[in-house]
Amino acid sequence: MTRHVDVLIIGAGLSGIGMACHLTRARTGRSYAILERRSAVGGTWDLFRYPGIRSDSDMLTFGYGFRPWHGTKVLADGPHIRRYIADTADEYGVLPHIRFGRKVVRASWSGAEGLWTVEAVDEQTGESEIYTSNFLVGCTGYYDYDNGYRPTFPGEENFRGPIVHPQHWPEDLDYRGKRVVVIGSGATAITLVPAMSGDAEHVTMLQRSPTYVTALPADDPVAVGMKFARVPAAAAYKVGRARNIALQRASFQLSRTNPRLSRRLLLAAVRAQVGSAVDMRHFSPRYNPWDQRLCVVPGGDLFRVLRSGRASIVTDHIETFTENGIRLVSGEELPADIVISATGLTVQMLGGARLEVDGREVVTRDLVSYKGTLLGNIPNAMVVIGYTNASWTLKADLAAEYFCRLLNHLRDKGYDRFVAVPTPEDISDESMMGGALTSGYVQRGNAVMPRQGARGPWQVINNYFRDRTLLRKGPLEDGVLRFERTTVAADPAAEIRSA
Repeated sequence: MTRHVDVLIIGAGLSGIGMACHLTRARTGRSYAILERRSAVGGTWDLFRYPGIRSDSDMLTFGYGFRPWHGTKVLADGPHIRRYIADTADEYGVLPHIRFGRKVVRASWSGAEGLWTVEAVDEQTGESEIYTSNFLVGCTGYYDYDNGYRPTFPGEENFRGPIVHPQHWPEDLDYRGKRVVVIGSGATAITLVPAMSGDAEHVTMLQRSPTYVTALPADDPVAVGMKFARVPAAAAYKVGRARNIALQRASFQLSRTNPRLSRRLLLAAVRAQVGSAVDMRHFSPRYNPWDQRLCVVPGGDLFRVLRSGRASIVTDHIETFTENGIRLVSGEELPADIVISATGLTVQMLGGARLEVDGREVVTRDLVSYKGTLLGNIPNAMVVIGYTNASWTLKADLAAEYFCRLLNHLRDKGYDRFVAVPTPEDISDESMMGGALTSGYVQRGNAVMPRQGARGPWQVINNYFRDRTLLRKGPLEDGVLRFERTTVAADPAAEIRSA
């Protein structure tokens, strides 16, 4: 049985739910459905269940622009974020439009029919289902839900304890009174160390190289103050959100224009937190600030457990695993009962689905991004990729608003198709994420991610203020994005949709 909607959204995480809400808010009049592989909304925040899981961006900018986040925590934990996404979906009537348990395996565009045909597998029954739509939106993020990045460690077969990746945290993992080594230096490792140190005998964070970290208050003092002063929630959210967007941008801009000063400020703040108890070489990266994503420590929890001695940090390389721990290149041995491999993500586009245009398979690496939202030569489609140097949701919101602008423009002008068409001079060999960060997952994702354009609207800006103007107010008909009126064959599911 074929199921047809105007807009088919893949993924019911933060981006997919936001896109559905925007379709309603912008009064596009378009029918939509969401295909979600998991059994609940939330995406990343439903998948990750490791101790202490929390956002790595402040919630005033990580929340949707159209629906205030009412908490005062700077960073919120996973369960609260899942609840926020689910409540948003409920408020905008999105839940009845979601088909859970559907893994999308193929998305194919037919120019002759003017339709996307999407094949999904019901993972409970194993049966294939076919959906058609006029427009397709990929809201799957950019990593593989099945496989986190997990290098093979020398001698790991000799280790007698479990080696766990945070992406697949066992519900029955008991680390009480155990010696734990967390391999990694990113946001996940920095979250796990203080979260586990309360119950573990000792937690060691083992890193090959340091990451820039900064402490922020656990509760936003301005948000607390406005709540105490009984400022209306919507107004408080708007003011706090604008402030935090400006602070994010200023921090990033300082790191680009004066990296030495930015480095001195960040390291001085860490030194004030750890005192003389911790060697500063563990917090002094070789790269400049914001060449990789800055890690936030709410309430200084990481620094507190390091000062207390319940946790420690080691910067070294692994020589080999042993039966009872890890031997390092320096000769030091780290005793361990459990090893956590917080080593990052495996990058993947469209949840691993095969992409086709008029019967020809399309490789996402060969495509170029238009305004950071559309893909060159792919008609009637958008892939939502959030910011790497700010909150993901800031860009996801702007992309959804832009998509709704396009839909309403098509309706008002009598068009039924759009496609961004690049010339050879528009395309570069750089990943659309490569210009912002040098993180490991960004480098590994170079083989998968679409390209960064060489000029004009093909360049990914990663600047909220410029994107806001470009996507909300920039001309739609700019000579690059093409619109068409076509005589399309009869809708293969018209009777079903009508019924």
